[in-house]
Formats: sequence, structure tokens, C-alpha cells
Amino acid sequence: MIKVDDLDLKIITSLREDSRQSFRDLAEKLDVAEGTIYNRVNKLKEEGIIKKFMVDIDYGKLGYDLSAVIGIISKGGHLAELEKDLAKEKSITAVYDVTGEYDAVVVAKFKDREELNRLVKKMNTMEHIERTYTMVVLNVVKEEHGIEP
Repeated sequence: MIKVDDLDLKIITSLREDSRQSFRDLAEKLDVAEGTIYNRVNKLKEEGIIKKFMVDIDYGKLGYDLSAVIGIISKGGHLAELEKDLAKEKSITAVYDVTGEYDAVVVAKFKDREELNRLVKKMNTMEHIERTYTMVVLNVVKEEHGIEP
């Protein structure tokens, strides 16, 4: 486990709120030197704690009004290979290797039912998929990518 202190956590929390803020603004906000922020952020990136800076997009406003959660039962001991192939699909936003009834679960976003239909049919023809179970999302109550550290 990588050691992070309170300042690192404050930096991470502040960057989660606004990753576009300047190091100068962040330094003023946390009452430390700008060089300290620069060094800490670089350390957090090198350690893989900060993987990338990204934009939180409202996909519904871009026409992706349909989301689905798809449980997958694999066959033939090729789960890792299958998950890598699924991760390449444009509409799939998350691939999870899970315990329980399914071997993997994917989350995907679509502009319409036809896109969902094409993906599910494609998945069901993939060599290492035995069966899928699709759940259409009716309402998004919370959708965040991360938790407060």
C-alpha cells in the first residue's frame, strides 16, 4: 500500500472537484507552496494513484439515453481474454470481473434500443460467452466515478 498523508488526500479531493484548477489556485486553497502541489501531484501520478485527469460528461445530453448492465457467463476458461475484448467495445464504459452468478458484468451506454440490440447479439455470438443477462437502467439515481478518499 502506498503511503499518502492528509495533504495528499486534500489534493486528491480538490482535484476530484475541479481537475482544471491551476496548481497556484490549489496551493492558495490549501495554504502550501505551489512547488509542493506540483511535486505532490507528480508523485501521486507516478505512484498510479492519479491515473488521469478527465471530464465528467452527461452522456444523456449527448443522446446516450439508454444504459444497460449486462451479466456475462463465460465458458472455456478464457475470461481474461473475453474481458479485454469487451473493453474494446465503444459503448461499454465499464468491465468488472465479479463473484457470484456471473463471471463478468459490463455497463454500457447507447443512443437507442437498436444499438443495445446489436451489442447483445454480438456478445451472444462471441466464442467465449455462454450466456448474457441484460438489465436496462430505468433511472439513474447516482452515477459517479470514484469515492471521496
